[in-house]
Amino acid sequence: MATRPITLVEKQCADEMLAQARAAMKQVEDYDQARVDRLCRAIGWAITNEKTFTRLAYMGVEESELGDPASRVSKRFKVMGILRDVLRQKSVGIIEEIPEKGIVKYGKPVGVVASIIPTTNPDLTPPGVGLFALKCRDAVIFSPHPRSKKTTFETVRIMREVLKREGAPPDLFQCVENPSIPLSQYLMSICDLVQATGGKDMVKAAYSSGKPSFGVGAGNSTMVIDETADIAEAARNTRLSKTSDYGSGCSADGNLVIESSIYEKLVAQLIREGGYLASPEEKQKLLAVLWDSEGHRTSNTVAISAQKIAAIAGFEIPADRTFIMVEEQNIGKEHFFSSEKLCVVLALFKYSGFENALKLVEQIYEVGGKGHSCGIYSFDDDSENIHLKHYMNVTWVSRPIPEDRPTEQELFGEFYDTETF
Repeated sequence: MATRPITLVEKQCADEMLAQARAAMKQVEDYDQARVDRLCRAIGWAITNEKTFTRLAYMGVEESELGDPASRVSKRFKVMGILRDVLRQKSVGIIEEIPEKGIVKYGKPVGVVASIIPTTNPDLTPPGVGLFALKCRDAVIFSPHPRSKKTTFETVRIMREVLKREGAPPDLFQCVENPSIPLSQYLMSICDLVQATGGKDMVKAAYSSGKPSFGVGAGNSTMVIDETADIAEAARNTRLSKTSDYGSGCSADGNLVIESSIYEKLVAQLIREGGYLASPEEKQKLLAVLWDSEGHRTSNTVAISAQKIAAIAGFEIPADRTFIMVEEQNIGKEHFFSSEKLCVVLALFKYSGFENALKLVEQIYEVGGKGHSCGIYSFDDDSENIHLKHYMNVTWVSRPIPEDRPTEQELFGEFYDTETF
């Protein structure tokens, strides 16, 4: 993946950051759970208060020229969800006891985390990774994407200021100022844990680093919609997922696998939600501009509005259309619409018989997105998700649950300040 060897200056920079990170961890090794949780709350508030995250979201879109700042602001709730979850867990001292087996489990830091930040989430990924790491008294070295490095650096700067203000070592969070592929690769090889979010090459490099790694690569999320589904709900949720930040998120819906008996009704509802159904001719024009001849996504069509995509492809769509749909039945490496699209283009597939739906999903994930995410809209409890007999793996089935959203005052405690923000 590297285009050149790492320079001596880059190597020295990485080694110094690692030494500073380990020294910072040493200073917090005796922090108790209460102090760790206080720091998490402080970091959470500093980043996710509406004023600050709005500024960071707009900064990130302006710098990278990718995404929709208005909808990206809503991603602050993802950070709040992470904070909610980490505050409900133990991470210091005894975290679990199983008396009947004589087992006591203690939480301890994993070490220094190398966090590779994607250009599409320079404002979201750092606090997300940072909260998990801080909760466990780990340190993080963030390596930003060059296209959005200023936004990532500013986000990390805010978190460092909070640590300093709270009497904790700011070097628990550090950010590379001049990122490069060789420097990122070297960081991954010397740190204790790698968390890589980005393209498949970066994720592959993370898994090849020789260190424990968590990678989030290509998404290509696929949703099965069977004949028992609530069509209005499925269409609304699809629109929300597909249009958030112009479809740049790896978990954004990329493909719908729709039961034939409700296919026309669902398409009509998707149009009511703001979708535009491309004609066969327009589909071919989209194909020509979204991918190059080798199947690589063209960067100028990633995370932009539906109108801009259509204009690049050579046709016009109404101003009130927020996403574009193409009808497809072919799946494979050579059929690009079955791969990840990273924009507001959605592929529609039709099926008859649930076993055929599963086969389509399997085939799509052989093209891209395997191991990432999928879902189903169904009120039939005898439906099944893709599981052991299909992939010899474990799939978690998620069902709607009552909303669990603490108020901001409950979540941030003493740091919540409406007068300041």
